Amino acid sequence: MGAYIVRRLLWTVVLLLVISAVTFFIFYVLPTADPAALRAGRDPSQDLIEQIRQQLGLDDPWYVQFKDYISNLVFHFDFGNSFVNNAPVKELIFDRLPNTMFLVFGAAIIWFVVGVGIGIVSAVARGSIWDRLLMGGALVAISAPVYWLGLVSLYLFSDDIGQFKIFKGAGAYQNASGFLEKCWAMFLPWCVLATAFAAIYARLLRSNLLETLSEDYIRTARAKGLSERRVIFRHGVRSAITPVITVLGLDIGILMGGAILTETVFSIDGVGRLAYDAIQRNDLSTVQGTTLFLALAVALMSLLVDIVYAFLDPRVRY
Repeated sequence: MGAYIVRRLLWTVVLLLVISAVTFFIFYVLPTADPAALRAGRDPSQDLIEQIRQQLGLDDPWYVQFKDYISNLVFHFDFGNSFVNNAPVKELIFDRLPNTMFLVFGAAIIWFVVGVGIGIVSAVARGSIWDRLLMGGALVAISAPVYWLGLVSLYLFSDDIGQFKIFKGAGAYQNASGFLEKCWAMFLPWCVLATAFAAIYARLLRSNLLETLSEDYIRTARAKGLSERRVIFRHGVRSAITPVITVLGLDIGILMGGAILTETVFSIDGVGRLAYDAIQRNDLSTVQGTTLFLALAVALMSLLVDIVYAFLDPRVRY
C-alpha cells in the first residue's frame, strides 16, 4: 500500500507540473490578450505598455518567464497579482474558497446520500412502479438546467420573492451569522446544486448494482443463507459503489473551482463567481489563477480517489 501511494504521489507531482506548463502557455505564450496592455488601463501609450512589459519580465524569453513562473508557484504558491482588484490572486481565491467549500461539500453530502439511496431502492425493486417513478424523476432532474432550477426555486420557495416563502433567498448566505443560520441560508443552493448530481449517481449506482447482484458470488452468498439486507449492503453495494466514489471525487474537485451558475444565481461570493467577474472585467491574472487552482483541485482529488480505491478494492494496487 505504501509503495502504491508513493507512486501515485510522484505521478501527481508530474501531472501538476504539466498542468502548470499548459496554463502558462495558454495565458502567456499563445496569441491571446497582451497582459501588459490589460494592466496599462484604457487607451495606454506604447511607451507605457513597454515599461510594464519590462517591469513584469514579459520581454524576457519564454523559457525564462516559465522558470520564474514555476519558481513563484512552487516555492511561494504565488498565482500572480490582480491589477483590477489590486490584490494577490491567491488572497482573492482563499478569501472566496470557504464559501465555495461550504456550498460544494454540503451539496455533495445531499447528492451522495440521496443518489445512493435512490439507486439502491430502484435496483432492489427493479421493474416495479417505484423503479419507474424514481428513474423517471432522475431523468427529469438530469435534464433541468441548474440556472433554470435555481431561478424557479427562488420564485417558488425564497422568503423574499417566493410564492411559499419557506427558505432563504439570494444573498442570504452573505448576511448569515452562525453555523446553523448559514446552513439554513445555504439549504436552497445545496438542493439546487445537488439535484442533477443525485440523479446521475442514482442511475449509475442502479446499473452497477444490478450487474453486481447477478454475479456468482452474490448467488453463493444467498445460498449460504445470508439475509437479503446483508447480501445487498455487505456484498452488492460495496462492489457497485466504487465507480460512484470515483465520480464523487472528480465532481468535488471540479466544483472546487467554483459552481459558477449556482453561485451567480444565489449571489454567493465563491471562487466560481470570482472567475466569472474576472472574465467580465478582462482580469487575466485572476482568470489564470482560478483556472490553475481548478486544475490543482481536480488533480489532488483524483489522487485521493485512487488512494481510497486501493482501500476499497485491493486489486487496484496491482
